Amino acid sequence: MAKKYGKSASKRVASAMRRRKRGTLKSGSGRTVKSRKQAIAIGLSEAREKGAKVPRKRTGTKKKAGKKR
Repeated sequence: MAKKYGKSASKRVASAMRRRKRGTLKSGSGRTVKSRKQAIAIGLSEAREKGAKVPRKRTGTKKKAGKKR
C-alpha cells in the first residue's frame, strides 16, 4: 500500500511545528498560531505549494446522516 505523505511533506510539517513552538508561525491573517492542528494544516499547505506528495484538500460535501422516521 502506498504512503499518503512524502518525506518532504513531513519535513514541512515538522518545521511548522517548530515555528509554532517558537511563536514565529503566522496564519494568513497575520496572527500567531497557537493551535497544533492549525500548525499541521499550514505545514501541509506549504508542502502542497512546493509540490510534495500530499493528498488534495477535502472540499465542500460532507455526508450527512439521514433522519430516521
